[in-house]
Amino acid sequence: MQSFRTELENPEVEQDIIELEKKIRLFQEGKIHEDKFRSLRLARGVYGQRQQGVQMVRIKLPYGKMTFKQWQRIADISDEYASSNLHLTTRQDVQIHFVSLDKTPELWHKLEQDNITLREACGNTVRNVTASDTAGIDPKEPFNVTPHAEALFKYFLRNPICQEMGRKIKIAFSNTEDDTALAYIHDLGFIPKIKDGQRGFKVMVAGGLGSQPMMAQLAHDFLPEDEIIPYTEAVLRVFDRHGERNSRSKARLKFLVQKIGFQPFLDLVKEEYPAIKNKKVPINYYEDVLNTDININEVDPVDSELFNLWKTTNVIKQKQKDFYAAYIRVPLGDISSDDSRKLVAALKGFVADDVRITINQGFLLKYIPEVNLPYVFNVLNEAGFAGLGANSTANITACPGTDTCNLAISDSTHISLEFERVMKVEFPDLIHNNDIKIKISGCMNSCGQHSMAQIGFHGSSLKSIDKRTLPALQVCLGGGTLGDGLGRPSEKILKVPSKKGPDVLRYVFNDYIDNGLEGEYFNNYYDRQGKNYFYELLKPLSGLEHLLPGDYVDWGSTQDFETAIGVGECASVIVDLIGIIFLEAEEKLQSAKAAFEKKAYADALYFAYSAQVNAAKGALLDLEISASTQNKIIKEYSDRFDENFETQVLEINKTEADANFALDYIAKAESFVKNLITKREANIKA
Repeated sequence: MQSFRTELENPEVEQDIIELEKKIRLFQEGKIHEDKFRSLRLARGVYGQRQQGVQMVRIKLPYGKMTFKQWQRIADISDEYASSNLHLTTRQDVQIHFVSLDKTPELWHKLEQDNITLREACGNTVRNVTASDTAGIDPKEPFNVTPHAEALFKYFLRNPICQEMGRKIKIAFSNTEDDTALAYIHDLGFIPKIKDGQRGFKVMVAGGLGSQPMMAQLAHDFLPEDEIIPYTEAVLRVFDRHGERNSRSKARLKFLVQKIGFQPFLDLVKEEYPAIKNKKVPINYYEDVLNTDININEVDPVDSELFNLWKTTNVIKQKQKDFYAAYIRVPLGDISSDDSRKLVAALKGFVADDVRITINQGFLLKYIPEVNLPYVFNVLNEAGFAGLGANSTANITACPGTDTCNLAISDSTHISLEFERVMKVEFPDLIHNNDIKIKISGCMNSCGQHSMAQIGFHGSSLKSIDKRTLPALQVCLGGGTLGDGLGRPSEKILKVPSKKGPDVLRYVFNDYIDNGLEGEYFNNYYDRQGKNYFYELLKPLSGLEHLLPGDYVDWGSTQDFETAIGVGECASVIVDLIGIIFLEAEEKLQSAKAAFEKKAYADALYFAYSAQVNAAKGALLDLEISASTQNKIIKEYSDRFDENFETQVLEINKTEADANFALDYIAKAESFVKNLITKREANIKA
């Protein structure tokens, strides 16, 4: 691997990229353990694919915002380093695939030239902060939540309290009580409120999907806007210290709350306030405004009938007078770099330079004068992106599944195209239905958000009567958004062979048409009929007595199905894992000193705290003692070695972050770490 150096204006970004290149080289030389390297690269947006030797790179776009210049840059990067495809995600990110690990520092450098980051797009960090795509332009919103999402994103990027947590944290801002950003399924969800003329938020905590969906709980009816960042910091500190670290399946915030109880969790959050960096963080609030003139191109639509349908199903009126916004439906969230460049060239200047990626894997264009709507339609129609019903039942959300993901069990992409074909041909009126959402994931982890859909599927497998394995779908029904921070998870009904998936839609929709009451929403119909009704309705599709040869072949494949969950990279070397933990403790001490020099005393203290916890963990592991949380590490070390350690290390929680305390705390931390390293070296020598 050739050495790579950057020339960026931001020294932190430059150091990040240099560090990634250095660690890649050390990993390839067998000097860094695979697990440690995985943690480092994931925090820099580099994720192992199902296919060996290549990476998925996740590009972090806060609240889905992307300028035309950034869109062009990402398209060019995908051509140069990836597969010439851009995949839009339900987290408002862009993913590119089949990237060489060696090229990731160079790729990152080129993205940063247009202020695009990979930092903390994956890994045990604060992931991309999402928001309602209509934030700033929605007539129903109390105020624009974009400044708040942006401020929170910037505050926690590279923040020492959330770099190596037990698992990821997901945060969302909805702009109305409709909760279009799905606050109820997030670790932290914010819904705007105004109280006594003051802006603030309803705060929901500890939601999550995955294999065990849990709805978020109410933490605050109203939290003033300048307190949302301090509150988030307190939550992250509690999660970092008390969250599970050994069992990945139990390491999310929702499981910590489930384990200790919601009120005890809130009490721990309150206890963190003396130590947090800022008790209030003012938000630089602004209203969404058009910053440049829009060019006018008055033309006739190429197809008046289709244009009128598109306008009905894909266009909304903004709160800004005389402007409209238009959704672009992107099947499966996949758009080629060539198509991207064509749209950039044709749309730039005729709409606002602010494209939003939506959580249903499409785009939203803003500030379109009504006279320009036919022109925008013509551009999209020519490029093949004038699909109707962008927010309707007809537009299915799907994760990449077995195409690239390590964890996927069965196909979720090719079958989604078949689902859309069935609806277009057999149920065309569904382009006008915005009540029913269909979502599919390649496994139970719910990247496609199947467990909060009215009709959801996730990839699975079944054993036939003769013990052969065939691809299957778990059918889930009855989930969805209730509004204002409330939601309901879908219920698992039964499994069917994947090739029966389209028939599930036929059975359900035909029954809904025949037996639903006039104007009845799908979930009301589901509740009225009951779970067992749908089990009996779909049971004929689950039978395995009369399988055909094609049932053993997954959608999009030509070979018999195998449950081959992918594996990550392997360094194939033996390393001193405990030595690496102590090395990390020393690195954190250096970071503490650097932060102190910048007068970032709270950051310096947290680095010094983490250094001590790392060193204590190393000392315990040397005796084959494993503790599953930072809190348990602290208690185990205190009980076995030094009864004063817990009091000393947790001073960080009880004292204001000033220069004198930070200087003393860092000195104690350095003495503690160096003492443990000296003892270990002596033991090794002996």
